[in-house]
Amino acid sequence: MATAKTRPSGWRTKQRKATTVLRAEHALVEDLFRRFEMAQAPTVKQEIVAEICTELSAHARVEEDIFYPEVKAALRDHDLIHEAEVEHQSLKELTLQLKNLSPDDDFYDLKVKVLGDCLKHHVKEEHFEMLPKANHANLDMVQLGARMTAYKAALLDSGAF
Repeated sequence: MATAKTRPSGWRTKQRKATTVLRAEHALVEDLFRRFEMAQAPTVKQEIVAEICTELSAHARVEEDIFYPEVKAALRDHDLIHEAEVEHQSLKELTLQLKNLSPDDDFYDLKVKVLGDCLKHHVKEEHFEMLPKANHANLDMVQLGARMTAYKAALLDSGAF
């Protein structure tokens, strides 16, 4: 589970636009990947990967259960959302594989790298395509951001990941 040291202060209580919430979460996970690249000790790598998997799993649920349906309805752009959902499936498969590997596995570091590369691609598309369109949609982005933040907090508090 991600620790308090990886999350910004007040991450649960700030009223932020949904797109701001997503950008902050993307930055958090990108930072975890940077920490992984610098880590040497297998136990540290494993802890960081556990945080990555937890954050990605919760983030994907928030997007799939709240953000994507709202954007899909507001934009009527089904292809944009469907592509993101397919990318999520690939990310989920890699996180599941990583949860079942140990840092001394021959493919561990490589799978983390591939996960990071897939995530970079997904984030780039969201930042340059989906989020700008969502910002111009007829959505209450602050209310949506509050729903997303509360949902993620509940998911993380439940220990589901």
